Amino acid sequence: MASEDKSIDDLAEDLMETAGAGAGDRLRAARETRRMELSHIAAETRIPVRHLEAIEASDFGALPARTYAIGFARTYARAVGLDEKSIADAVREELAEGGLHPSVMAGGMEPGDAAKLPSRGLAWFGGFAAVILAVGVVAFASTYFGAGVELPSLIAESDETDTAQERQASEALASEETGEQLSPLSNVGQVVLTMTGDEAWVRFYEDGGERLFEGVMVGGDTFEVPLDAEDPRVNTGRPNLFNITIDGQSVPPLATEMVPVSDAPISAGALLARGTGDADG
Repeated sequence: MASEDKSIDDLAEDLMETAGAGAGDRLRAARETRRMELSHIAAETRIPVRHLEAIEASDFGALPARTYAIGFARTYARAVGLDEKSIADAVREELAEGGLHPSVMAGGMEPGDAAKLPSRGLAWFGGFAAVILAVGVVAFASTYFGAGVELPSLIAESDETDTAQERQASEALASEETGEQLSPLSNVGQVVLTMTGDEAWVRFYEDGGERLFEGVMVGGDTFEVPLDAEDPRVNTGRPNLFNITIDGQSVPPLATEMVPVSDAPISAGALLARGTGDADG
């Protein structure tokens, strides 16, 4: 099983080295390698499926704004175990380039095919239109980026501030899109662990006390931690395959890689404490 998780990183690196591969390609490859459907990513991240499809297609123009594109991509990367900063940087680069990708011309025009070459008049018209377009772009750039125009500097923003704004914006839009009002999480909320992979052995138990469950869970299986359990814990070799929610709201996983965990607390209070900075990896 270790080779399966390792292949995600290898595939992402291969895509980075492949001409034309962007953030959307890497996210889709990671999702498919993990055998996850877009509907599952949407449920876990609260990002509408149509926005996830746009990200995978690098169609960032279909998203509400630059901030949402980067924020959604970060959240998607976290859900499939890719490096958030690397994906965010790739999206910024694609946005800076205009988000355009080369496409094959309809009809398959080939060099030297006289039957498909444009007429001289059409060629002159195309050249004139290109000149007009270039003049317009220069005029717009001079006006928009002129020294006398005061605009907020994106370069001057710190990575931490940018990240916080992107996440807040993406979470706010996701909540608006789904019509769901997120309520504050409670330290005594209902914790549910859902298996998202093929299978994994797991043991749930109270610290120094009663065993709650022990066995193999397969994809789609869930375990509700009893509300009256005293200091519930978990042992498993594949913590990265468990989606965790408290009262229906997703919280950070126990791990993003296949690193065995032992005696890990899974009460609502302990999981929320991990979310504030005590989490491993």
